[in-house]
Amino acid sequence: MTQFRTRKFVMTVPKFRKSERGVAAVELALLLPMLVILALCAIDGARALQANIIMTNIAREGANLVARGGTDLDDGAQDVIYAVMASAPPLNVNQQGMLYITRVMGVTGTGGTRSVVLDQYRWDDAARNLGARRTAYQPVSRIYACGSWSSAGKCSSISSTSRPAVAVLTGKLDDGEIVYVVETFYKFDMLVSAFTFRKDALPTFGPDLYSMSVF
Repeated sequence: MTQFRTRKFVMTVPKFRKSERGVAAVELALLLPMLVILALCAIDGARALQANIIMTNIAREGANLVARGGTDLDDGAQDVIYAVMASAPPLNVNQQGMLYITRVMGVTGTGGTRSVVLDQYRWDDAARNLGARRTAYQPVSRIYACGSWSSAGKCSSISSTSRPAVAVLTGKLDDGEIVYVVETFYKFDMLVSAFTFRKDALPTFGPDLYSMSVF
C-alpha cells in the first residue's frame, strides 16, 4: 500500500518588502501636510479670483449707475452704494468691504489739462448702519486720500476754492469734462498665509483686493 505524505509549504515574506512598506508610510506621513497646504493654497486662489471678479463687477456697476443715472450724490450716494453692494454675497462686504465714489473734472490751464477732484464719497450709510460706521476696515482711496469726512460720507476737505489735483486721467480729459471714478476694496482672508519652506513661499492673495472703474 502506497502512503502519501503531505508537506506543508509556508510562504515567507521577504524582510525587504516589509521595510519598503514602512518607508512608503513614512514618506506619505511627510508629504501629507504639504499636500494639504497646497490644496488649501489652490482653494485660496479660487476664492481670491471669485472675490476679485465680484468687486470688479461692483465697481463697474457703481460707476455706470452714477454716470448715467443722474443721481444727486449729496443725497443719493449711499443708496447707489447700498444697491451695488447688495450683489456682493457670498463676500462679507459689511465687515470687509469699502467703496469710494470720486467725481473728477478736467481743467485746462497754461500748463495743459489737469484732473481735479470735485467731490468724493465713501460708504458710510447712517440709515442702514453700514459702511465706515460699522466696520474698522477703512482703506484709503488711491485716487484722493481725504483727510476729513462728514457724517453723510462726503469728503469735507474739498471745496470750490480748494480742489486737489489728482493723477488719474491727467491730460486726457477735456476742459470741464467730468468722469466718475468708483473704487472697491475687499479685505481677503487667506486660509493659508505666511508659509515658507526654505527659500520658497506660497503665493499671497490680498490682503486688500482692489478694483477701479471710470465712467
